[in-house]
Amino acid sequence: MKSIAERKKKLDKGENILILGAGLMQKPAILAVKALGYTAAVVDVNPDACCVPIADRFQPIDLKDKESIVQFGAGLRQEGGLAAVFTAGTDFSASVAYAAEKLGLPGHRYEAALNASIKTRMRSCFTAAGIPSPVFRRVNSPVPENLKDELSYPAVIKPVDNMGARGCRMIRTAAEFDFAVEAALQASGSGTAILEDYMDGPEYSIDAIVWNGSLTVTGFADRHIFFPPYFIEMGHTMPTAVGGRQRSELISTFALGVKALGLTCGAAKADIKYTTAGPMIGEIAARLSGGYMSGWTYPYASGCNLTEQALLVALGKQPDYLVQHRRPVAYTPVRSEPPEQPFELFELPCNAVSAERAWISIPGIVRKMTGAAESSGIPGVHAVFPRIGTGDEVVFPRNNVEKGGNVITAAADRKSAVAAACRAVSSITVELEPCNRATESFLTGKSSGFDKDFPPAAFLLSVQAEKEFLTYCSGPGRSEVIAADVPAGKNLPPCLNDESILDLEDWNHVSFRDSLARFDTLRRHHAAIQGSVFWSAFIKGGIQGALYSIDTAGENGEAW
Repeated sequence: MKSIAERKKKLDKGENILILGAGLMQKPAILAVKALGYTAAVVDVNPDACCVPIADRFQPIDLKDKESIVQFGAGLRQEGGLAAVFTAGTDFSASVAYAAEKLGLPGHRYEAALNASIKTRMRSCFTAAGIPSPVFRRVNSPVPENLKDELSYPAVIKPVDNMGARGCRMIRTAAEFDFAVEAALQASGSGTAILEDYMDGPEYSIDAIVWNGSLTVTGFADRHIFFPPYFIEMGHTMPTAVGGRQRSELISTFALGVKALGLTCGAAKADIKYTTAGPMIGEIAARLSGGYMSGWTYPYASGCNLTEQALLVALGKQPDYLVQHRRPVAYTPVRSEPPEQPFELFELPCNAVSAERAWISIPGIVRKMTGAAESSGIPGVHAVFPRIGTGDEVVFPRNNVEKGGNVITAAADRKSAVAAACRAVSSITVELEPCNRATESFLTGKSSGFDKDFPPAAFLLSVQAEKEFLTYCSGPGRSEVIAADVPAGKNLPPCLNDESILDLEDWNHVSFRDSLARFDTLRRHHAAIQGSVFWSAFIKGGIQGALYSIDTAGENGEAW
């Protein structure tokens, strides 16, 4: 880190680093700029973005407006100096490359950044270079009428120019085609989607720094994806558990993809799977990852301030920590006639484990959220980031920006890091306002054909247990009333009083047994309610469903 005198000299000189984005994912970049002794000049379309207060200078500019960004950067240069342009965790790496190129600063070439931003261009680059990636086709409106009949299912549709899995989903049958394609086109700024073969296999995220003819892996994480037909990342664990030849093949395929896109100076980030046919690239971005990986979990696991190292590259300087601590990685070809090794390959290893996990909510309006502050005191928990609060409308997520919040842990071993993250998530309870149409629709299982089996129930019963519960609901449960103020645990139907059911966990890692205990603690006094209604809501919505059903019964003033 620069001395106070060196930092003051830089600030007196007014040498700026231009940061695109003022959201939470850009906080590590803004702090790293200051630690390096530069002035953080930040642009974002949202003047109320959470990191605006920590910027040294802020200008409201739409990050798609490349010319205005260049104009602002030129002004910074005239006023006192502009040293670099940078972003992390945004869709706008092409805007960064454009501004850097126009202003004569280091970075990926603009055309290469476009290759890494527009999915159809990306796939074309991979195809031309023979890099393993899904077969694809571009889709615009109007969509060819015969396309759905020509398609092999399952397939995947996604906007060509969006992130966070917005507008992205699996198309399982022809019946889902029209809705899924329309949603993807609406989520695309350019009105273009990409239709791909589905890749089946475990998924990973890899961060890297490309510099001086070398590619150094600076983070390799397992991604935990759930809730088909959507692709919701409920967390990641750093470092990956995959090893041996598979791991080496994944890194080597990533390096080939980076070369095919033309990325030469800056960060690169891959989403990649290991399928039955071997590694296959989902996509590569010309930036550091979002999703808390580059700014939080990797630094916790490795001890390296990755954002600061990436900034040094953007400044045209040597990333000293990276160079001093990286180790060589063997290039492992995955084709019978491999090309020349694209880069010198290195890795900056992790010496600890960090886990990120999300919590989610069923649909409705938040009445109260408890446990988030307390979860930060759990041993191993380093950060808790709520995304929702009282009065907010919440949905069961269909993309990665609709989750309730995230926790991040670190520990010496994988088991401890994951256990702390799951414990922190499970300690948080989101209570919803009663008498809400969206919550009612969720708890009664109403869904359209194109969302068949989505959202899932909180507790997935076995076929036999489901059959026994339905018998209860059509028989004793229809006449049984859980009396006011009586603990729910004392009314547990025999068909649910089984260890295999009581041990089931919902999507927030809360077991059926613990959900019962939490309900009886939070609602010592409650209205009477029909047994089948209460237990159906409990199974479908977990503790949230149980609390909502009893609160709504109280609002109605009667047992349902």
